[in-house]
Amino acid sequence: MSVSTHGLRVRRGPQAVRATVELFSSMRFAIALLTVICIASIIGTVLKQHEPLGNYINQFGPFWAALFRAARLDAIYSAWWFLLILLFLVISTSLCIARNTPHILKDLKTFKEDIRAQSLRAFGQRAATTLGELPEAAAQRIGTLLSGGGWKVKLQHREGAGWMVAARAGGAHKLGYIAAHGAIVLICIGGLLDGDLVVRAQTWFNGKSVFTGGGMIADVAPEHRLSPSNPTFRGNILVPEGGRSSVAILNQADGVLLQDLPFSIELKKFIVDYYSTGMPKLFASEVVLHDRETGEQVPARIEVNHPASYKGVEIYQSSFDDGGSTVKLKAVPMSAAAKPFELEGTIGSSSEITNGSDKLTLEYVALRVINVENFADEHGGAMTSGADVRKVDLQHSLESRLGAANKVNKPKVLRNIGPSIGYKLRDAAGQAREYQNYMVPVDTGDGQPVFLLGMREKPEDPFRYLRVPADENGSMDGFQRMRAALDDDAVRARAVERYIARATDPARPELAEQLRASATRALALFAGTERVKADATSKGGWQAIAEFMEFNVPEAERARAGAVLVRILNEVLFEVLNLSRESAGLAALPGDDKSQAFLTQAVLAISDAHFYPAPVAMMMTDFKQVQASVFQVARAPGKSIVYLGCLFLIVGIFAMLYVRERRLWVWLVPADTAGGSHATMAFSVNRRTIDSDREFDNLKDKLLALQKEPAP
Repeated sequence: MSVSTHGLRVRRGPQAVRATVELFSSMRFAIALLTVICIASIIGTVLKQHEPLGNYINQFGPFWAALFRAARLDAIYSAWWFLLILLFLVISTSLCIARNTPHILKDLKTFKEDIRAQSLRAFGQRAATTLGELPEAAAQRIGTLLSGGGWKVKLQHREGAGWMVAARAGGAHKLGYIAAHGAIVLICIGGLLDGDLVVRAQTWFNGKSVFTGGGMIADVAPEHRLSPSNPTFRGNILVPEGGRSSVAILNQADGVLLQDLPFSIELKKFIVDYYSTGMPKLFASEVVLHDRETGEQVPARIEVNHPASYKGVEIYQSSFDDGGSTVKLKAVPMSAAAKPFELEGTIGSSSEITNGSDKLTLEYVALRVINVENFADEHGGAMTSGADVRKVDLQHSLESRLGAANKVNKPKVLRNIGPSIGYKLRDAAGQAREYQNYMVPVDTGDGQPVFLLGMREKPEDPFRYLRVPADENGSMDGFQRMRAALDDDAVRARAVERYIARATDPARPELAEQLRASATRALALFAGTERVKADATSKGGWQAIAEFMEFNVPEAERARAGAVLVRILNEVLFEVLNLSRESAGLAALPGDDKSQAFLTQAVLAISDAHFYPAPVAMMMTDFKQVQASVFQVARAPGKSIVYLGCLFLIVGIFAMLYVRERRLWVWLVPADTAGGSHATMAFSVNRRTIDSDREFDNLKDKLLALQKEPAP
């Protein structure tokens, strides 16, 4: 019996109804639905689900983001059309089973013993011989041998004709069809039960509505809450260390629903373990579950892939987050008009800061105690050992780092570089930039530790870093003093005079005057107190020097003039650095490698700081970390049904692929000579293979081995 791909044919009723039933119950319709589900699952795997609309706009643009939202591709598994397809697949597959099961069961009970003897000669696998026993005895012997080999046998005596031995084996092959199709139904039913359908039904028929506002969870109205007896749900719950929560958040397309749990989760301790690179390898939560009815307290440990279960609710360790850490920040001025100040805040909150006219909102985004970043050795522009700091060639940096806060591409080197604070500065128009500043200086490979001040315009962009050198005390004070001194006209003039006195011959005052004019002009351009032109775009730094050469030096002479100008500027900047130290009561820096590295990085940082988009950089001075666990809580009654469906699917596929349905017929009639019989055997199998040919040969040798004894 072959399974039909046609649908269930209804003999009566309107033509439209009969055509619909035939379509829904056809195998081609079920396969088409399965194809659509597979395509949708691929989309749901590739496209991140349940992301904010802004993330899709930033990544794909407004047109595609609107299309994804309209087609519910951002939440495929809870989309109405996906659930409808699952429902249709259940109906279609159930009708297929209903149509074919009676025929399969009937076929399993029949031996087809009424087959005509002449039909056996048409089988591809057949044999004929003469046996030395009567037909009845031969039939009994063959039937006994087949029964002993696991075959089901039926003997039929045809009056005046002979005996038919009919046998069958491998009936589980057809049962595999029922099991596999039944598995699809069970898995789809389990998916519908554990999906969003039941929750949606409560919003349709039970007076519940999606919550779109803000505020405290305790203040949310009952119409936005689901009962603890809700039969199925899947949501997230965040619990800080030392805190307790009993309400899960169920994300919906237009907002959220609150799911009250029959218990509350108290997080006693959050445990996180790291690899040597700083990447987390284990995070777990020590919790106490408080029963809201009995007051019973149940301790539990929840790890990734090791959930806890209580009152039919599974609790999974999903991730971890900040639970309200407090940070102390110090504002480091990045422009001459800004002033330093200190403030304290909590992650997730915000503060208002102002420089008098402009107001900015400081949003505390994230505290990261462990950071693994990509850093490679940076030797471009590094100085050779023993070089005089006043003769450092910074031209390479001028060419490769002009106006950039990020370093050039290097091979990946991952390592932990300590705590960082992430924050946003939002202006009055609502536009925000994101910043990430590291608390301690980092050695990026050239021996000079630097503070990393990261910034990006959009969430999908990588951070670009301004590298501020750390002084001998591991602070930014040396850089800040040098920058403040560079903004002072008197300090710049003194630095130029020191340089002139050291670099020129007193007997040639005309050369000293020319060098003084060049050094003063270059230093003013670098400091940003003088513009190359009224409409120049540069604010200072190396870009101002580059614009000066472009506007005032012929192209053929720029290389030589640039080298001279960079050498002069480097000499004067060294004097500015030492003057800033003298004003703070510190000794002047010697001309060694350490001073050389600091000066080079300080000059680059001062140049790049002209392009820093904020008046201040917020540096973290202290913090108190409070961690929180993010749990996924789920009541999934369909899970057992899905597991049962998976078992049926495995059994069904195994039966259909590895169990061969076989049928055997042996027709026995009296031979021409007395005491013998003539046997005709035919063999049928649903898939002919080498094994089936071998089995037929074995049966032929075993069943038809008795030959007629020679006549006396």
